[in-house]
Amino acid sequence: MTIAGGIILIMLGAILTWAVEFDIAGLDINVVGVVLMLGGLVWLLFAIYRVRFARRAVAPTTTVVEEDPVTHRRVYQERPYDDPPVV
Repeated sequence: MTIAGGIILIMLGAILTWAVEFDIAGLDINVVGVVLMLGGLVWLLFAIYRVRFARRAVAPTTTVVEEDPVTHRRVYQERPYDDPPVV
């Protein structure tokens, strides 16, 4: 689910609603366009929400595990991105 997918659905729905003059028996193109626009809007809002919280959850790759008070040496631990964040 990306932001571009929501925008594409909104654009497609707008084209079907206001630019297409075509009649199909039993199907209203204007209603299909409005449904696509609403679905695109929901998709867009969810994608923005997901991106907002995904950027906040990034953990650092290098953390200080312990520090020696006498020599002031720090021991670092390298972690891959798939490990949970150290709190």
